[in-house]
Amino acid sequence: MIQMLRSVPDGSHAQLMLHPPRALTARQFVLLFAALAGLMAFTAGLGWLSGNVFAPVFAFLHCFLVGVALRAVWRSGERREEIRVGPDCVEVIPAAGSSPVFRAHPYWVRLVTVEERVLLVSSGKQVEVGSFLAPAERRELAAALEGLLAASNGCNRRR
Repeated sequence: MIQMLRSVPDGSHAQLMLHPPRALTARQFVLLFAALAGLMAFTAGLGWLSGNVFAPVFAFLHCFLVGVALRAVWRSGERREEIRVGPDCVEVIPAAGSSPVFRAHPYWVRLVTVEERVLLVSSGKQVEVGSFLAPAERRELAAALEGLLAASNGCNRRR
């Protein structure tokens, strides 16, 4: 998901916030886990009643592993990238509060798209932006960055 946080009408200053789209809310994730855990407990209970004394142990282990997997999926959806484009600087910040991994003057920044990847290149340094976005969103990001770079320095060198 691409979110324009602030922009000046002339297009010279902009801040883009990128984050992956989420299919479920936090409450829906909890309900999904509760439904899965309930089904696992029911199945383990049936197994125990039919004589498999280890079914509850395996169900508990499986429930734990599913919970860890769902937690990892939820945490991966919290990734963020921030791209700031101004008349004197282009910055890419991978997470809130961290230092920029890419900083260059917009005149020297090139936008390169290679096989659905969006790269910002300057002075031998390059950084991929929006790697967690869907291909259609990456094309949208490339178009937005192309416009912002053109507005910030008066030229746009896309390759």
